[in-house]
Amino acid sequence: MDIITGSMTALITPFKNGKVDLEKYESLIKRQIDQGIDVVVPVGTTGESATLSHDEHKQCIEVAVSTCKGTNAKVIAGAGSNATHEACDIAKHAQDVGADGILSVTPYYNKPTQEGLYQHYKAIANSVDIPFMLYNVPGRTGVELETDTIVRLYDDVSNIYAIKEASGSISKIIELQSLRNDLVIVSGEDAIDYPILTCGGKGIISVTANILPNMKSKLVEESLNGNYANAKAINEELYELNNVLFCESNPIPIKAAMYIAGLLDTLEFRLPLTAPSAETMKKLEETLLKYEVIK
Repeated sequence: MDIITGSMTALITPFKNGKVDLEKYESLIKRQIDQGIDVVVPVGTTGESATLSHDEHKQCIEVAVSTCKGTNAKVIAGAGSNATHEACDIAKHAQDVGADGILSVTPYYNKPTQEGLYQHYKAIANSVDIPFMLYNVPGRTGVELETDTIVRLYDDVSNIYAIKEASGSISKIIELQSLRNDLVIVSGEDAIDYPILTCGGKGIISVTANILPNMKSKLVEESLNGNYANAKAINEELYELNNVLFCESNPIPIKAAMYIAGLLDTLEFRLPLTAPSAETMKKLEETLLKYEVIK
């Protein structure tokens, strides 16, 4: 099994006149590849997957795969749902069209038990053969994927190789490393990428990388090469932007930042997400003046 690590971008999904703008999507992915990102992650939380139709979801995965074909960049496709059969269907489609791996978020709203989470993930991972990454983000889903359940899944399901950890708990990262050193841990929180990487993390899935993929890829490269002083400096330089990009619900600020920077032609969201406040737009404009956004 291919162990996929490195710098990864949680891609936004661009809209135009209410529809997914697949042409813009392709150009954004090409920009990611050109600026050194190792992996693109379509249709996760940042990609507004919860409000995409299944056909739109699958189209985004197809575009990501076709755009990355023939390059060094890989695709880990988002395949999360609070209905296990739907997640299995998306995961199978992603494998069929050539995705390199699957990322699946804990089921939201229905708040399953740990046994329910175990059975959910086992079913999705067993529906495909490609590498599979768990995704723990209790602040978004209302359910915590506990350490014992993560270890059990890692031990029992052969293609579960990694977890995207976005609980904010460094102690959990250390606990997981102490229990299963070969489990690949990927940072899911931009502000603490550096601490997670120094605690044994093998990569990041970043929101900020949508706008500054060059800096995010360099941060991971320096960390994985043991150049921690350089990585720390990059992480600290990015702190102000990382902070403002989460002043409203993700992906509202990152899409607005990309629009301000000229990377998006339109600033559109799917309800119930709405455009950011005037105050947020001002904060983003002021903050972006401090960074060089390479188009």
